[in-house]
Amino acid sequence: MALPKRRHSRSRRDKRRANWKAGAPTVSECSNCGQPKIPHRACPSCGFYKGRTIFLPRES
Repeated sequence: MALPKRRHSRSRRDKRRANWKAGAPTVSECSNCGQPKIPHRACPSCGFYKGRTIFLPRES
């Protein structure tokens, strides 16, 4: 198994970790009610997905 001969510097380590961050979630528009929703999921506001009603949302 390979072992490093020299220790990597903090700068080199941190450059590698610089791209490790959360991205903004993708949002699409519901075809039924127009509210924002996550793609490939039922709309939380109307319960619509792929041209049919999957569930009835709660009235709050």
